[in-house]
Amino acid sequence: MLFVNIPVADLQRSKAFFAKLGFSFNPNFTDETAACMLVGEQASVMLLSHSKFAEFAKLPMADPATHTLALYCFSVSSREEVDAVAQAALAAGGVEADGLEDYGFMCSRSFFDLDGHGWQVMWMDPAAALKGPEEFATSMQDADAPA
Repeated sequence: MLFVNIPVADLQRSKAFFAKLGFSFNPNFTDETAACMLVGEQASVMLLSHSKFAEFAKLPMADPATHTLALYCFSVSSREEVDAVAQAALAAGGVEADGLEDYGFMCSRSFFDLDGHGWQVMWMDPAAALKGPEEFATSMQDADAPA
């Protein structure tokens, strides 16, 4: 299992923001200082109040408005869902970081959440995910070649 911990200034506000994007929370690991946001079968993002985050961190907390701490990327099941999630993030108060990036076999959009953390929502063609981008591109070129 993977748990990524990120500090948030207002836990309830952050929970509401991510709920508008379609995320749910595990009540067994959620209280007034932390919320366990489910992002996959074996992965969660722990939204932690600043004081709770400070209990775990050994170094000073950086400000995501002025420093990139990490970039958080999650996948969705279709190109249309990339746009739907990005639009939901913007409607909920997020700020667009990058518009649509379309590579044919995958596409993505990026936004900053309410605390300034960078998120990317992406879709990848399942065949490209299995083969890898280069092998997938080669197989597509072979399919387009005249017989």
